Amino acid sequence: QVRLVESGGGLAQPGGSLRLSCTASGFTFSSYAMGWYRQALGKERELVARIASTTGLTNYADSVKGRFTISRVNARNTVYLQMDNLKPEDTALYYCNPMGSTYWGQGTQVTVSS
Repeated sequence: QVRLVESGGGLAQPGGSLRLSCTASGFTFSSYAMGWYRQALGKERELVARIASTTGLTNYADSVKGRFTISRVNARNTVYLQMDNLKPEDTALYYCNPMGSTYWGQGTQVTVSS
């Protein structure tokens, strides 16, 4: 049974930082590229960042490039999203996803507000 548990969200001030974690189980984590997605109220879910399965190659949406950093530790079945210089427009529910799969966790809410 595939399980994805996101954590680390919360309330941050503009310019602040948060670090999200996603711990996975039920599949071979190291075989999948992993993505972080977000969905703001009334908007479509969008891919924020992705990381390759073993090479560490990363890609970012233009809106977060230079502010967010995705990383993973395959030995811990965990993928991270370090979010710096947060902006109000980063407010959303954040999810991790094994790329190409239909598996989703419950998400973790990030709210950026003063």
